[in-house]
This record gives sequence, structure tokens and C-alpha cells, in this order.
Amino acid sequence: MPAAWLWIPITVWAAFAQTVRNAAQRHLIAELGTLGATLVRFLYGLPFAALWLLAVQQVTSAPIPPFPPAFFGWVTLGAVSQIGATALLLRTMQERNFAVGVAYSKTEVLQVALLALAFLGDPLTLSAVAAVVCGTLGVLMLSPLTKTGWTSKAAVMGLGSGAGFALSAVGYRGAALALPDAGFLLAAACTLLAAQLTQTLLLGGWLLVRDPGVVTRTLRAWRVSLFAGFMGAAASAGWFTAFAIEPVAHVRTLGLVELVFSYAVARRFFLEKVSRAELAGIALITAGVALILRT
Repeated sequence: MPAAWLWIPITVWAAFAQTVRNAAQRHLIAELGTLGATLVRFLYGLPFAALWLLAVQQVTSAPIPPFPPAFFGWVTLGAVSQIGATALLLRTMQERNFAVGVAYSKTEVLQVALLALAFLGDPLTLSAVAAVVCGTLGVLMLSPLTKTGWTSKAAVMGLGSGAGFALSAVGYRGAALALPDAGFLLAAACTLLAAQLTQTLLLGGWLLVRDPGVVTRTLRAWRVSLFAGFMGAAASAGWFTAFAIEPVAHVRTLGLVELVFSYAVARRFFLEKVSRAELAGIALITAGVALILRT
């Protein structure tokens, strides 16, 4: 498969791994709280991110590149935005349910297309615009369209989560593009490790000062947390690598297959039912995915 097309299976893998990680984190909320479950993603993902960078360096035989100031600026934007987005996503899942929480957060697809165009100059073809519109309409159909559906607490948090994930995607693509001589695999691995380290220090340090008991409980719940951290690092490695190859609007639109995975998990493990409107939403998302693969 040509390198230009590698982003497709990488993105599908990232979406699957993220679904598994979200499910593991949801189970941890009752024990660790929202911020504790958020910390798990970064703290326990950090060693796997370091191992991934080491593996990539060994395979490519490439040295670690010099990091320009722009790299750290983009990483900080991505890392801080992702912390907020993850916390809001977990709170949305508490307010509603697993699948609806993920659906609200996926409004990022439209937001990321506009932000990537504004900040990175990523082009938007007519086919890509159609794909983004189909995907966004599909997300809307998956969300609870009641009288207060878009003004409810869950909706506001879900939309905020989507905005945070959109900003983080732009930040991480910007960081990878700031290392043009490193190759896409090494650039993505460097970005991943820098982001996970920044997030662990920021959120872990803040919790140590404000609520050290959360950190203690996070360390005690290491079995589930280690699994969630591994899947989180695996998902992030996939996303970051795809961002280094392809515009973020394309990656995030294809990444909507995560919603299909999420609904399967919701039905199988959380016993949540899927309505006809939700099935129609999944069909629209599928159409969006098919369109983005034609760009």
C-alpha cells in the first residue's frame, strides 16, 4: 500500500482503540472521578508512548530531530485542549450514556475542518466538504433531538468536548508538520511522547496540589488503568501518524467509524438500544466515510 494511503487503516485502528479506551475509562469514573479517569489516559499511556518512539527510531534508524519553538507551541495547544476535551467527554457520558456522549463529541468533524483551514491551510475539496456535511448530519441524528437537546448540560459539554478535540487535532498536526525532516512516523512518535509528558505533568501536578487522593486512587487502580493507558497510547499513535500524513478533516471524518464501534459496545456491554433515527445517522456517517475515501 502506498504511503499516501496508509492513513486509512491507521485511522480505522485508532478509532477502534479509542472506543476500547473510552469504555475502560467510563468504568473508572465511579472510582476515580472525572479528572482521575482523565489522568489515567495520559499517565499510564506515557510509558507506551516512550516505547513506541524507541521502536520507531530503531526501525527507521533515524536520529531524534531538533525541536523548533513552533513544535512546543503546537504540542501545548494540542495537549491542553485534549485534557479539557477528555474530561468533558467523560462528564457527558455520565450525564447521558456512552454512545450519546461519543456522538456529541464527534461534532468536532465540522469544527476541525474549519480550524485546520484557518490555522494550517489544509485544503477542503468539494468531496471533502460533502463528506464533512454527511458526517455531521449523521452525528446530529445520533444525538437526542428533544426540545432541550442542544441546550441541555450534556449537549453543551459534548459540544465543548468536540471543540477541544478539534483544537487538539490541529495542534498535533501542526506539531508533526513542524518536523518536516523527521519522516511521518518519527514526527508522529515525537509528538505523541511530548504530548503525553506535557499532559501528565500538567494534570498530574494540578491534582497532586488540589486533590492528591485522586492520584493515590489512580495508582491503586493500576490494572484497569494500565489497559486504558495502553489503548489510549495505541489510539493516539494511530491518530498522530494519520495527522502527519493526511489533513485532519479527512482523518477525523473517516474516524467517525468510531461511532459505529461505540454503538456496538453500547448495545453489547451497556445494554443501550439503537433507534431507527440512530440507524439512519449511522448510514449518513457511512456515506461521509465513503466520500472521504474518494478524495
